[in-house]
Amino acid sequence: MKVMTALFGPTDVVERATLLREAGASGVFTFEGPFDVFTPLVLASAVDGLDLMSNVAVAFPRNPIQLAHQANDLQLLSEGRFILGLGTQVRAQIEKRYGAEFDRPVDRMKEMVGALRAIFATWNDGERLDFRGEFYRHTLMTPTFVPGPNPYGPPPIYLGALGPRLTKATAEVADGLLVMPFGTKRYLHETTLPAVRDGLAASGRTEDDFEVVPEIIVSVAAGRDDDHASTRMLLAFYGSTPAYRPVLDAHGWGDLQPELNAMSKQGRWQEMAALIDDEMLHTIAACGSPAEVAAHIRDRVDGVSDRICLYQPGPIAVEALAEIVDVLNSDAR
Repeated sequence: MKVMTALFGPTDVVERATLLREAGASGVFTFEGPFDVFTPLVLASAVDGLDLMSNVAVAFPRNPIQLAHQANDLQLLSEGRFILGLGTQVRAQIEKRYGAEFDRPVDRMKEMVGALRAIFATWNDGERLDFRGEFYRHTLMTPTFVPGPNPYGPPPIYLGALGPRLTKATAEVADGLLVMPFGTKRYLHETTLPAVRDGLAASGRTEDDFEVVPEIIVSVAAGRDDDHASTRMLLAFYGSTPAYRPVLDAHGWGDLQPELNAMSKQGRWQEMAALIDDEMLHTIAACGSPAEVAAHIRDRVDGVSDRICLYQPGPIAVEALAEIVDVLNSDAR
């Protein structure tokens, strides 16, 4: 199984990425947090043998030309090992933090992918740029700004999705799906995968044309009573967001979402974390020893994917990662 794990911030990237590769990671990813999503990947491209992924870059505050240049450069630097992962984020973040537009996010994201493909076709195949959409319009590409054909081809485009509409749209237009980390085995099999199959059918493609990449929150125990405190806090943060209520609803926990949301607006973060009981913790996150974490992962994704992303509240210990990878690979043999 290919195991990708997170890079946190732009410092010590090469050293950290090298250690993760030696521990058995097949790749590293970054996400939109307190640091830029692309900078660590530029640095990590110097480490041979690692796949690189933005997981995810928030799409709507950027335009397709910006994203195309960043993705093309990373594809060159990594010698074809880069995946452009994009996500929508939620309305409040897009409108209030980024000051960008969010209306009709599913249609907007589908058009974003179409615009990127048109730009890549212009650079790689010499096609005239003439993309005219409802949200994006690109009709000028003079030779000065053409990087030329990428020897490794355009990077694949994966989308992060949770709800069935965006998941279906992802399977229609993208190369892969990044299953959001706030999820469960039940939600994956009962909601996500049926939407993927619907999207593939609508686009006339098969599962061989598309990759599903589950992201799983990991919390490795170190023998303390509060081992999973930061993970409970992370789950409470996710659970407070209306967009994630469907995952809670699937298990009969939906009434917790508005309660968490109200508490978040009052800044009662510690109290929110206390509402994440053990059943919820162990259903959503892979918790425990490295062997127990690996068993949770295998149970959730068996038959779904041979690539996963480990999502953790903070950097995972290299020794723990190595053990998780070893157990996953020994299970596969």
